[in-house]
Order: sequence, then C-alpha cells, then structure tokens
Amino acid sequence: MGRYVFKLPDVGEGVAEAEIVKWHAAVGDNIGEEQPLVDIMTDKATVEIVSPVSGRIVSRNGDVGSKLSVGSEFVVFEVEGSETVAPPPSAAPIVKSTPPAAMPKPKGKAQAPPAVRVRAAALGIDLSSVAGTGPAGRIQHGDLDAVLLARQGGTPPAARPVMGAKEEGVEDIKIFGLRRRIAERMQDAKRRIPHFAYVEEVDVTELETLRAELNSARGTGGHLTVLAFLVRALVKAIADHPGINAHFDDAKGVIRRFTSVHAGIATQTERGLLVPVIHHAETMDLWQIAAEIARLSQAARSGKASRDELTGSTITVSSLGALGGIAATPIINPPEVAVIGVNRIAERPMAVGGEIVVRKMMNLSSSFDHRIVDGFEAAALIKRVKDCLESPALLIVAPVPDHS
Repeated sequence: MGRYVFKLPDVGEGVAEAEIVKWHAAVGDNIGEEQPLVDIMTDKATVEIVSPVSGRIVSRNGDVGSKLSVGSEFVVFEVEGSETVAPPPSAAPIVKSTPPAAMPKPKGKAQAPPAVRVRAAALGIDLSSVAGTGPAGRIQHGDLDAVLLARQGGTPPAARPVMGAKEEGVEDIKIFGLRRRIAERMQDAKRRIPHFAYVEEVDVTELETLRAELNSARGTGGHLTVLAFLVRALVKAIADHPGINAHFDDAKGVIRRFTSVHAGIATQTERGLLVPVIHHAETMDLWQIAAEIARLSQAARSGKASRDELTGSTITVSSLGALGGIAATPIINPPEVAVIGVNRIAERPMAVGGEIVVRKMMNLSSSFDHRIVDGFEAAALIKRVKDCLESPALLIVAPVPDHS
C-alpha cells in the first residue's frame, strides 16, 4: 500500500488560510474519490472539500476550529499501490493543531495572519515574543489566548476543561467557524471605523396600505415586503448621493465609488449573521427585488448560498423584523461606509394637519463612516429615503436608470 499526502488546496481569491468547520470523515475511515471530506471557511464563504483519492484516512491535521495555511499538509491517505506521494513515511509527522504543540519561534518577522496581527496590536502583545503553534510556526489566535492566560496567571489551554464541560454551573463554549469570523469582523469594524449614528422616523401608513393592496392583487405570485420598498428607495436616494455607495480602503487611503447598487441584506441564520447580496439592484423593480430577497435569504439560511452571492455588497440593509425595537446602532460592514437599519412598525398618535391621528410609524437607524460621510450628507440621504417611503407610489415605476 502507498501513501497520498493531501495539502490544503488554494480555494482562490488570495485566501492564505482557512478554518476547519466540519469533518465528514474520521481517521480510519475508508473514503471514495470525490466524496465529501471536510468543510472549511475562508474570509469569503464556507467551502466543501472532497477527497482527491480513494483510500483509508491515516491522519488528519487539525480539529474543528483550527486554522491552517494553504499548502500545509492536511490529510494522509493509505491508497492502492506502493508509490508514496509527497513526504515519505520517514518524514516528520503532521503537526496537530489541537491541542497545540509549540514550535520554535521563527527567525525574522513573526508569521501571523492579518486578523491575528490586528488583535495582538490591540492587546499590546509583541508577536516577536510569541511561539506560534500553527504550520511553519505561524502565530494563531490560540497562541494569543495563551499569552493572555499567562498574564492573568490562568491555566494553560491544554489543561482547561474540554469544550462543553460544565463546572460549577458554567459552560465553556468554543467559538469557531462563522461565529468567530463575525466576532473578529465586528470587533475590527468597531475599532477602526468612527461610526456616526443617525435615526429618523418614517410614516409608513400609506406604504403598508399600498403593500397590502399589491400583495392581494398579486395573489400567490410573490410577496412584497417592507425591505423591498426600502431597497428601491435606497437605490433612488443613492442616485442623488453616490458618495455613500462606496468602499473605503483605509490602508491605501482610497475611496472606491460604485455606479451599480449591490445591496447586502443582513440575514440571521442558524450559523450566525450572513449578508447575501442583491447585485445590480438598480436594474430591478419592486417585485424582482422582493423575489431576490426571498431567494437569497432562503439560500443563506439553508447554507446553499454561493461565494458570489455572499460577496460584493456596496451598502447593507439590516433588519430585525418584528423584534426591531425602536432604535439601534448597527455596525458597518467594512469596507462599506454605511448601513441602513430598519426598526419595527408601530402605531403611534401623530399630529397631522392640526389633529391627532393614529399612524403607522417606523424608525430608520443608520450608521455611517464619519471619515467619509459628513453628517449633512447622511441626513440628506435618509431624508430622500424617507420621502420615497412616505410616497410609495413613486417606487412602483420602472427601475432607476444607470446614474453613472
């Protein structure tokens, strides 16, 4: 029998490392070529890796939650034949990521992914003094955790209770996969972006009446939601305020404005918050936008959304639906410069024409990158959105033409 050493493949788009989120086969299992082997997560999406050969799994490098570098030894198979592919049997064994076995600190500049460098800087940790446990001595988040524990006189990670163990009514739950990715992105966004919050109330009485009439007339051919109206209103508003439909590369000091509106729709799933994207929303009418929101949300919740469907947003809309509260401070999805938050609709007494009447009111709670968006421009954009939502018939007309 021979051995086949499978290295973590390059999944594209400049990804340098990936996190293991689920193994489909264990050591000792026989697996066929093209059968699911493991799910990995990159900065872009979750990707399923299939087995490159048929054989028995001799060893695996990394447990769920481990981060590995592209090109590092990943899985060793026992296969038919006598030829050994990659390192021979006498080569050093594959390093297991959990529990970590510290490797000698490499000479020169410490090796660590960008997220680890940012976190280390925030914690005041000198990476040159940290021994990395990742492939080729790369420093990982677990290595920073060990430094923090040592500072506090805590117990080293290897001696701590395993994930899920209970002690005195306390349960330790390991954060990995999408949940860890969300935590890292939110921390980075809040630390690097000076958020400017802006809240405006909108009278959606007419919108709700029109929406009910249109849904009733359409029957089973689709369903208009408030989000569909909001995206249409946002497209119209951006035509007058193109500077908010942009990305800011703070490392290069470059603002990248987009002529097309790619609206991200923050969607809660069992795996955490995902942001599927309505690409070229400016070319769609209300019904098309509503259908795309429904399709993308279902794909995200079922775990079937593609990488393209989860990337490329230029501005994000966030909604908690019926649980939306009266106001919020949503966090910007970098490198975007704005996020528009939707709160719940509630009936409130309002003064209209000198009389007190009950109206259906909804707040828009938005955040802007104050480095790029001035308060006046933010207020002007939201005012335009408000005007469109309060005169919803204007949103039924043909899609907004290209405003490039």
